[in-house]
Amino acid sequence: MNQPQRVDHFANYRELTIRGIILGALITVIFTASNVYLGLKVGLTFASAIPAAVISMAVLKFAKDSNILENNMVQTQASAAGTLSSIIFVLPGLLMLGYWQNFPFWQTTMICLAGGILGVIFTIPLRHVMVVNSNLPYPEGVAAAEILKAGTSGLVVNEKGEIEQDANSKPEESGIKEIVMGGALAGVFSFMVNGLRIASDHASHWFKMGNAIFQLPMGFSVALLAAGYLVGIAGGMAILTGIAIAWGVAVPVLSSTAPMPADADMVSYAMTLWKEKVRFIGAGTIGIAAIWTLLSLAKPMMEGMRMSFEAIKNPAAAANTHRADRDLSPKAMIGISLLMVLILFITFYSFVQAAPISAGLGWGLVAVATLLAVVIGFLVAAACGYMAGLIGSSSSPISGIGIVSVLLIATTFLIVGESTDLLSTTEGSNFLTALTLFVASAVMAVATISNDNLQDLKTGYLVHATPAMQQIALIIGCVVGAVVISPILDLLFQAYGFTGAMPREGMDAAQALSAPQATLMTTISKGIFAHNLQWDFILMGVGIGIAVIIVDALLKKSSGGRLTLPALAIGMGIYLPPSINMPLIIGTVMSYLLHRHLKKTRGEAAFVKGERRGTLFAAGLIVGESLIGVAMAMIIVVSVTSGGSDAPMALQLANWDTMATVLGLAGFLAALALFVQRVLRK
Repeated sequence: MNQPQRVDHFANYRELTIRGIILGALITVIFTASNVYLGLKVGLTFASAIPAAVISMAVLKFAKDSNILENNMVQTQASAAGTLSSIIFVLPGLLMLGYWQNFPFWQTTMICLAGGILGVIFTIPLRHVMVVNSNLPYPEGVAAAEILKAGTSGLVVNEKGEIEQDANSKPEESGIKEIVMGGALAGVFSFMVNGLRIASDHASHWFKMGNAIFQLPMGFSVALLAAGYLVGIAGGMAILTGIAIAWGVAVPVLSSTAPMPADADMVSYAMTLWKEKVRFIGAGTIGIAAIWTLLSLAKPMMEGMRMSFEAIKNPAAAANTHRADRDLSPKAMIGISLLMVLILFITFYSFVQAAPISAGLGWGLVAVATLLAVVIGFLVAAACGYMAGLIGSSSSPISGIGIVSVLLIATTFLIVGESTDLLSTTEGSNFLTALTLFVASAVMAVATISNDNLQDLKTGYLVHATPAMQQIALIIGCVVGAVVISPILDLLFQAYGFTGAMPREGMDAAQALSAPQATLMTTISKGIFAHNLQWDFILMGVGIGIAVIIVDALLKKSSGGRLTLPALAIGMGIYLPPSINMPLIIGTVMSYLLHRHLKKTRGEAAFVKGERRGTLFAAGLIVGESLIGVAMAMIIVVSVTSGGSDAPMALQLANWDTMATVLGLAGFLAALALFVQRVLRK
């Protein structure tokens, strides 16, 4: 019996346009440059989807026939900039090893392009189970959708195909007001923090009990406060549990059993313990949680793949699929995947053929490298998509996935090296370490785009876009991003160098970019081949993860699914800096209390209105901080490449540290109070 055909109110709307592709490419280039610099400098990147949506609406509003779907395609394409640039968390390690002297254009471009596009393809079978039929919050995806809806003149349709705003309507004033207020507040505060440097973005209280060192951390990011509002209480409490494990148990125990040297200070010693030991506990927890996520999603993922293969046999059924349910065709997915695997194979061959090894061993390593990149990439795609759904792309610990990948790849190559005597020489060990990082770069590209693709598909789902068009747009974004990453990396390396890798003698080491994640990945890889990696901390994290998975299952069973304790979020709490986690946690608690209050005192209708206002205001906070982050990154890049400071607008006030902390806290509390007021407003 035929299903009744859904009315498609967007049937004649253009989505993927030439002007949209050009605009998306320009935004991608600018945001990629900014993200690469910030990632190398401080180890953080920003999600570019929301700023791209705002810029797209601002530009395309001058075109009479622009629409919400076209703007959605621009943000989808440009979002690749905020994610594919995370390749910098691994690739600079090749220069730190001394294996590369620069970033070869074709090898760097092809590893990013093939890995990124495979990340798009691998997550397509997950769209139904993780986006359409899932309760995951996807905070940035929801925020981007609300921004697109609130800023659109004309027809707006929800995920069910129902009209929310007719073709003659102007943008909803209240919606725009919430976004503008949130954006202005976050923009001003972010400029004070990152531009003028007169307000702090975090504060911590450190104290000792005996020799044990404790930290009570706090962060002042209003964008993360907003992300927490969209995440939900379960994720927040799990992250808080992770912080308690790291800073209430692990660091105090380690600092009490190995008292700090007499010439060290308390804060730097505790942070060293966390970076070099405790973070590996978090990586172990993230790793086992990622594996468990994969296993729990295996059945629906296989179902999605089965449906795809059935569509190959029955193309007529696929042609009759509603536009808003239509993914890339299975034939296209298979063809693109095979082409990307071939590109990976050729790229790995170009890397391996320069090594002083036999042809037979070289071909074997190329085959193993390709297999590892594809299999591990496929396995982490689901976990990364789940992380994006749980806490958003910006806060996802992608470098944790990178650590797990490096461990798996290096262990495999260790077995190969020991069976072929390749590790008997320093040159052979250095080569395998470099090959590990190169293969891990491909996996990182898969992971970051997987993390981003489902977030974008959530946005598209909420505005009734065509998934297949979004998938094409993100592939285009991967191509543009991949082409510009190598020149940008080379430019920054030649200008400043990296910690432990300077291109010329006599350069100022203080100006070197720290590339913290790449340094960590390189240390892990070298530790495995030198047999001196501290596996005990990683295995400790695995044990914690297994225990939490069991507790989570018991909680879900006993509460009928109401209570949960996601192991992945606990791993994030251990692994990520607490100044990032704390505002997110506060946002989850605020959201829970506000929603509970509205439901109890004002009823369901008031709750729905308050929740929408809160979502829009949260979106504004994320937009404001993101746009200022983009602007400041570009100003900093121009300044430092011209021989100037990396803080060109800083006021450099004397004895200002305490006042900066006070201003940071005051700004955060002001944002919190205004947030509450906007949600509770009648």
